[in-house]
Amino acid sequence: MSQRRADRRLWLGVALAGASVLLWLGATVGIVWSTLDEPQRERLVDLLDTRGTLVAMMVVVLFGALAFALRALIKHFIEPAAQLAEEGMVLVRTDVARSLPAQGSAENRAITEVLNQLVAQRTRLNSEMDARVQEASRDIEQEKIRLAALMAELTQSVVVCNLDGRILLYNQRARQQFRALSQAPEVAGGAELIGLGRSIYTVFDRKLVAHALENIQQRMLAGAAQPSAQLVTTTPAGQLLRVQMAPVRSAQAQSAEDAADRAELTGFVLMLDNITREFEAESARDRVLHTLTEGTRSALANMQAALDVLDHPDLEPAGRERFLRVIREESSALARRIVAIESDTAHNLKTRWPLEDMLGADLVSAALRRIETVTGLPASALEVNLALWLKVESFSLLQVLVHLAGRLADEFGVRFVQLRLDTATGSAGKAQLDLIWSGQAISNETVMSWEMEALKVGNETTGLSVRDVIERHGGAFWFERERSRHQAFFRILLPLADPRDRSEAPGFVRNESRPEYYDFDLFKTTEQTRSLDERRLVDLVYTVFDTETTGLEPSQGDEIIQIGAARIVNGKLLRQECFEQLVDPQRNIPAASIPIHGIQPAMVVGQPKIGEVLPAFHAFAQDTVLVAHNAAFDMRFLQLKEKSTGVVFDQPVLDTLLLSAVIHPNQDSHRLEAIAERFDVPVIGRHTAMGDAMVTAEIFIKLIPLLAQQGIHTLGQAREAAQKTYFSRLKY
Repeated sequence: MSQRRADRRLWLGVALAGASVLLWLGATVGIVWSTLDEPQRERLVDLLDTRGTLVAMMVVVLFGALAFALRALIKHFIEPAAQLAEEGMVLVRTDVARSLPAQGSAENRAITEVLNQLVAQRTRLNSEMDARVQEASRDIEQEKIRLAALMAELTQSVVVCNLDGRILLYNQRARQQFRALSQAPEVAGGAELIGLGRSIYTVFDRKLVAHALENIQQRMLAGAAQPSAQLVTTTPAGQLLRVQMAPVRSAQAQSAEDAADRAELTGFVLMLDNITREFEAESARDRVLHTLTEGTRSALANMQAALDVLDHPDLEPAGRERFLRVIREESSALARRIVAIESDTAHNLKTRWPLEDMLGADLVSAALRRIETVTGLPASALEVNLALWLKVESFSLLQVLVHLAGRLADEFGVRFVQLRLDTATGSAGKAQLDLIWSGQAISNETVMSWEMEALKVGNETTGLSVRDVIERHGGAFWFERERSRHQAFFRILLPLADPRDRSEAPGFVRNESRPEYYDFDLFKTTEQTRSLDERRLVDLVYTVFDTETTGLEPSQGDEIIQIGAARIVNGKLLRQECFEQLVDPQRNIPAASIPIHGIQPAMVVGQPKIGEVLPAFHAFAQDTVLVAHNAAFDMRFLQLKEKSTGVVFDQPVLDTLLLSAVIHPNQDSHRLEAIAERFDVPVIGRHTAMGDAMVTAEIFIKLIPLLAQQGIHTLGQAREAAQKTYFSRLKY
């Protein structure tokens, strides 16, 4: 682009200079011609006729010399100045702080040096200002940390939305629950449902939420101190959710005296519980009750009829035996039915006890501390399976362990105990927790009496026994001896956590369990009724994406093998809200392309196919503007899959390659690496879909203020400007 502009300037300059020379020559010839008589004029014409070729060559040489001189002047004075102006604008309009290369004339080099000094000075001033702001906002940061910690520790899913239903805060539990609600959780971890700026209406019906908000406002107008609403809804994936909604009011609304002003909302809080299995359990109990009543009624009717017949004194022995057999068979069938019902409802009975998921290692650590604190016995862990998650009520279980350890110390002089935890052998879905000691053997009668007596912890006695706690956990309890080691132990069988409910251990011990982002600026946004083209670039939500493919010819059978995407909300790149998925292309990956993207054929074996990935990616990008570098290439792959997948990406698309050409028409290159270097954006993970998407997103954020400097503020203006560039003509 810069070369073409330079060429235009060059030829324009040559044309102007040539025209000036020709005018001068014409004027000179005219003056000379007017002073000559007729014979002299004829000799001059003859001379020009014989030397015309020489004159033409001199003119060509003259024009060539002019072109060379002008080209040298442009390259030395004009082009470096134009490039310096463009790169200087980057420094002025963004937070880039890099040194510009000195080139061109001495004056241009001097200006470059001054700009570099100003940039260095600005960097120092920004650092000082940042330090002061950081010091002044220390209290605010402390509140932020407290909020993050509070949200992380909540066991309930919490989502905060503005009035448009856009999510502006959520915790880790909500992220896990939303991904469990996804119709395709195996694709990119179900990341398409939740994210800052995403609409909650992808999960909930808009009318249902609006009705709940209306009820809350009515209660607020009636003077309710803590108005809230509850609703139960089903998700697109068929899950059943119980939702409690609470209002979010502004500070002005909370301090207002008028009831109507106090009822003004800025958003709402949703607290979510997945009650699918609770509902299934209730339904199962209803079926059990129905089976019990209907089956029992029938059996009792048959037995009553048989007994009525048996009362007849003239009943023959054969008939009497037949009716007695009916009574015995109905009694046996009734007994079997009751046993079966008891077995089927055992699990449901346990759900009435408030059991929660707990990492087994955490339970052991808590028990060791509790035993040492209450009984004074030294306690240690012998063997603990760190991967086990239990479904327990930890408080009562700790009381059992402390009670048993205390009895061992008081009655048998045990000096130390150990705890061991592992998967139970021969009992599916159970873990075995052993309380081990060395010393005098105890009798089975003593163990039974300890099992039945009320738990005693320190000076306090509870109303529960060991058996009560174990039964409510659906477990078992017994005593064993290990004669070879001169040890004995109490073994407790406990239920393992349901894998469907189990959370990953790292999710509770790493900082990522806290909300990665919360953006309260979203409270200020409202749903726009005008078209996207009329909306400002700074107000839009973007999905920045990239694809890795088997080759460069989508129309010749090349396929997508990876999609990576990130989202930009309120001018912030949400690095934790990403979509990254390998795709099985169902064809060979050419060996020549592997060094570029690093994706080996074995890596895509067993991965979802494009027909599964594109619907999830479409949901992730819903209601956003798509952004890519050289977007025509990536969009062509998506468009060729519309017929086979039924997924159409009809969102507006912006291309950072075209926008870079709009902003910097004098630069020699608009490759991703070159733009990243100009904007001082580090390139990490180049030629991976996620890495390139992140770099593209960082570049796009820095392009927005530069577009505004050129009067390009809206999406429509940006698309129109991009289509005027040379690169917009590229087709795939």
